[in-house]
Amino acid sequence: VNVAIQVAEQMADFLMSGGVTNALNMPSLSAEEAPKLKPYMALAEKLGSLVGQLTTGAVSRISVHTEGAAAELNAKPIVSAVLAGYLQTQTATVNMVNAPVLARERGLEVREVRTEREADYHTLLRVSVKTEDGERSVAGTLFGDSAPRLVELLGIKIEADLAGPMLYVVNEDAPGFIGRLGTALGEAGVNIGTFHLGRRSAGGEAVLLLSVDEAVTPDLLTKVRALPGVKTAMGLNF
Repeated sequence: VNVAIQVAEQMADFLMSGGVTNALNMPSLSAEEAPKLKPYMALAEKLGSLVGQLTTGAVSRISVHTEGAAAELNAKPIVSAVLAGYLQTQTATVNMVNAPVLARERGLEVREVRTEREADYHTLLRVSVKTEDGERSVAGTLFGDSAPRLVELLGIKIEADLAGPMLYVVNEDAPGFIGRLGTALGEAGVNIGTFHLGRRSAGGEAVLLLSVDEAVTPDLLTKVRALPGVKTAMGLNF
């Protein structure tokens, strides 16, 4: 009981001031660090959730790679946020304080990698998971140093805000597909909020992320999967 009370107090302290001190499982985060780290932790949690929702099969390793400005920060809270986002797709009892312990209990290897040089973005956070089927990764950045934004999905460049219910589609890049998809969604009464598209090459594999007003239903997924050229379709939620 005392442990539960301590965790609750630490979470309350973080939510009120941004600081976490003497946490049982989470590295200390000072109130001075919190304003700079909070948007990164929000991005980290979203990326962890995304890779968790997209991955089937057992994950043996999760890697958190910080690049550019992100590599100069205290990475431990960022890693904890990634783990919380990932594990929340499997259990509702996880948070940023207990996520590292739950990860260890599940035998999940956690790696942290830093690259201080900048590449395409001033700051970048990449999350990769390893399964029996191989490795997959997602990456995101901060726009205006505060707005989390997905910029890469499974090796494909795509910019999207991960928020609310979304429809995720992998398809063959071909003329007319977007029109057919739009028609199918319209006939199902689905309203599209935002539309994001990326592709490996012309005529190659393409990825669509659409924010929608309501959660994606099994009936809608059946309709989308029946469209010519669709390889994968699933609902996401953030």
